[in-house]
Amino acid sequence: QVQLVEFGGGLVQPGGSLRLSCAASGFTFSNYAMSWYRQAPGKEREYVATITRASGSTNYADSVRGRFTISRDNAKNTVYMQMNSLKPEDTAVYYCSAMVRGVRSWGQGTQVTVSS
Repeated sequence: QVQLVEFGGGLVQPGGSLRLSCAASGFTFSNYAMSWYRQAPGKEREYVATITRASGSTNYADSVRGRFTISRDNAKNTVYMQMNSLKPEDTAVYYCSAMVRGVRSWGQGTQVTVSS
């Protein structure tokens, strides 16, 4: 059973930083790409970033490119997202996700609020 558990959300001022973590279990983590999505109040869930299984390639939404960095530690079955220069429009619930055996799985999400 695939399980994804996010950590690290919170309240931060504009211009600040946060680091999200997602602990994965129930599948061979190193064999799968991992992604982050987010959902702001009243909006649809949107794509944020992906990292390939061997960390050889990353991809970002235009809205976060240059500010967010996705990384992974296959020894710890964990994917991270370092978020810098945060803006109020980054406020959302952030979800870790993986497509395992044709099924997209999600974590429970972690709230990130950017406000002064």
